[in-house]
Amino acid sequence: MKNIFQYGFSAVCFAALHASAEQVQPASSSQTEHVSPFACNALALSPETRKRHFEQLEPALLKLTKSTRELPDGYEFEFPADNSTYQLLTEWAFQERLCCPFFDIELRFDREGGPLWLRLTGRPGTKEFIKAEWDLAHDRDPSTK
Repeated sequence: MKNIFQYGFSAVCFAALHASAEQVQPASSSQTEHVSPFACNALALSPETRKRHFEQLEPALLKLTKSTRELPDGYEFEFPADNSTYQLLTEWAFQERLCCPFFDIELRFDREGGPLWLRLTGRPGTKEFIKAEWDLAHDRDPSTK
């Protein structure tokens, strides 16, 4: 997710923001819901946390990903169901929700010793955002191809 902060990716964020803004219904005066901008806020993480998030956790999780499922509003990523992977994922998810508050993030263990799943979904435009970032992350790390 590091390339979110690069200028070339800002067009994707702007397009997704524009598309999602067109679909948001105005809230009634008695019911106001906060909708965060459709862009990552790297400054939500301290410099040390940001470095760990993008330079350690993300590459480690990319390598651990076993499969990907496309969903109508996002993606699910399959991981080994071990304690070490779970700890990496929970640390990543907690940090990711700070810098990208527009994500819905779920972690799930399947029954009977099944895999661990990370589900990233959200409002319209989120799926395209995830796909663009996933492709960029894989392009940066040749060992994930």
